[in-house]
Amino acid sequence: MASYSLKTYAQRGEEHAHPLVKGLFATMERKQSNLSLAADVSAKAELLALADTVGPYICVLKTHIDVVSDFDADLVEQLQALAAKHDFLIFEDRKFADIGNTVKLQYGGGIYRIADWAHITNCHIIPGEGIIQGLAEVGMPKGRGLLLLAEMSSAGMLATGAYTDKNVEMAIANDFVIGFIGSRRFTEERDLITMTPGVGLHASGDALGQQYRTPKKIITENGSDIIIVGRGIYGPGKDAVVEAKRYREAGWAAYLDRLGHK
Repeated sequence: MASYSLKTYAQRGEEHAHPLVKGLFATMERKQSNLSLAADVSAKAELLALADTVGPYICVLKTHIDVVSDFDADLVEQLQALAAKHDFLIFEDRKFADIGNTVKLQYGGGIYRIADWAHITNCHIIPGEGIIQGLAEVGMPKGRGLLLLAEMSSAGMLATGAYTDKNVEMAIANDFVIGFIGSRRFTEERDLITMTPGVGLHASGDALGQQYRTPKKIITENGSDIIIVGRGIYGPGKDAVVEAKRYREAGWAAYLDRLGHK
């Protein structure tokens, strides 16, 4: 069987069993975008402005809602409206890491009520498979999806080897899991998507250990599906629209190269 990464996003969407992933692939095809914006900003107005400005060029908006200092319910309502307006999904990068019963409360309740508005969230598997089961009890009835943190993009990260393999094993066995955070395609046993952070048009890094890889390396060579970009789009001195277009074009070109479409 040919690798899933050699099929078009449209074909994978048609064949996929999970409605959320079917919708995601359809969005990617409509917008010709495999770009996710990492909107790591701390003010409500800034987050909404960024989502509105860059929304037309992305397939997924990645948030860290707990860093927004003036969070309120209106922020969630406006984010949902922008997601509908600009045709993107919302991924709350919560990185759950507790026992099943605790993550059920964190995911479904508290002040953020993440499961009510985030199409996608993610978790570490350090507590064991119970964390997936706990999150699934909340998210599956709402049609949500879960990514496992099979790898991270920081220097010295410990998610390697047998730990990464265990992520893959658990993902294959759990229907609520739709894919991974990581740098490559991990398995052909199920069509599990990979979203990759730490992507830059020019490979480099930062003072806190972040490591950047190019879209060509991640999409064409490694078989990942979606590039996650933050400061490369809206950092100091950046024109967010210009940079979002550049990354969208680079990501899509890398995808076409992977398919052999010159």
